[in-house]
Amino acid sequence: MKNYIFTSESVTEGHPDKVCDMIADAILDAALEQDPYSHMAVEATIKDDFVLVYGEANTKAKIDYEAIALDTIRKIGYTEEYHVHTVVNQQSPEINQAVAKNDAIGAGDQGIMFGYACDESDEYMPLPIYYAHLLARQLTKVRRAHPDILKPDGKTQVSVEYVNDEVKRIDTIVISTQHAKDVTQEQVRQLVMDEVIVPALDPALLDENTKYLINPSGSFVVGGSFGDSGTTGRKIVCDTYGGRGHIGGGCFSSKDPTKVDRSAAYYARYVAKSVVANKLARKAEVQVAYAIGKEEPVSLCIDTFGTGVIEDEEILKKIEENFDFRVGNILKELDLRRPIYRKTSCYGHFGDPQFPWEKIKEMK
Repeated sequence: MKNYIFTSESVTEGHPDKVCDMIADAILDAALEQDPYSHMAVEATIKDDFVLVYGEANTKAKIDYEAIALDTIRKIGYTEEYHVHTVVNQQSPEINQAVAKNDAIGAGDQGIMFGYACDESDEYMPLPIYYAHLLARQLTKVRRAHPDILKPDGKTQVSVEYVNDEVKRIDTIVISTQHAKDVTQEQVRQLVMDEVIVPALDPALLDENTKYLINPSGSFVVGGSFGDSGTTGRKIVCDTYGGRGHIGGGCFSSKDPTKVDRSAAYYARYVAKSVVANKLARKAEVQVAYAIGKEEPVSLCIDTFGTGVIEDEEILKKIEENFDFRVGNILKELDLRRPIYRKTSCYGHFGDPQFPWEKIKEMK
């Protein structure tokens, strides 16, 4: 389709799935801070006041899982009393042995990963997910400034109209936000319109036909884990490209960088962004696949959706000349054995210039 409307969504840090992502990545950071060679896959599930922290860990770090979970929940803004149950075992020695080699680092699992980039925004992100994240960030900022009105749980959604495959306008904005029980929907709508939507969006993309749906279901007092359950890794479309391009089979949060579900997806984004920034194409999607314990990928391909200035096969050759997809190189080139992952857990893993995979490499 050349003329269409495409929609992406984001969620705030108070959404129960994101609470679990943030707990998982806070645990990962605590491990990497003490032991950069930690192998971690510790996740979380939450419902009502119960939190389950579970998974596998192989680390020299001393981690207080309960304290990290409770501290994370409090920092998000929830004040209820939560109870944490922890079930964390040592990582399978078979997996650990396959990954931890002296001469090379093998992939922590098999799987496929994708990276995507396009020229719709300065961040080389698709515009629908870019603005959905921007609104979610702004909603959190406004919520913290008005804790008597807004509460931590929330979702945003942006529908962008394309004409001849080019961005034309924003068609619909949907924002649902948890709020205090003693405020009216009109108060919530006015605050969201004035302090969330207006400051976040480019007015040139809005017109008299743009639709604004703020708390379309009405009252939203009960939220977070008391309104829904949450689990690490359930928002992988929000975490990536909002449905533009493909996604791999695994989530990011909780996984140390030897897990290619995470690190290779970051590297594929780095490559795709560099392809577009070097003006080899207006859109680019990179797929890479690995086998557990093997350092080299088993496959690599690129699709520029007909926007490449040269054939995709030629662009792939340039990628192979400029980038090294071996797991050990990914960890080294992007400096991934650092406690940087809690910052990734909300508002998307891509598009934020503070992350090393968002840099642009000049391709020779």
